[in-house]
Amino acid sequence: MAVDIAADYRPSENEPFMNERQVEYFRRKLLAWKEDILQESKETLAALQEESQNHPDLADRASSETDRSIELRARDRQRKLIAKIDDALERIDDGSYGYCEETGEPISVRRLDARPIATLSIEAQEAHERREKIYRDD
Repeated sequence: MAVDIAADYRPSENEPFMNERQVEYFRRKLLAWKEDILQESKETLAALQEESQNHPDLADRASSETDRSIELRARDRQRKLIAKIDDALERIDDGSYGYCEETGEPISVRRLDARPIATLSIEAQEAHERREKIYRDD
């Protein structure tokens, strides 16, 4: 069931958390982000296929291979990002979107707007990063 929201709607802390309008706003934001990534991937693949001609000069070939490697790493990161977007969309469907995986508390609307795939509140994220730093420094 799609909820009608104005194009200029922005979620606010002054409305009920994860009401229908907020849920629809984040669903649309996630779907648009995913579509942008997929479109960019298609363009990159087309460019890589066009680029795959033989370069007679070894320096040109090496440069082309380096560029290709960088692009493929970027695509891999984007593939992982799409998986996180899909996970967020699943959380929207099951009603758990917007709630911290560790504490169960709501994640701030500002944080979700900046990072719609967030699964931790700022406090839980900071604690997680502190733990990682401690283990990394050992």
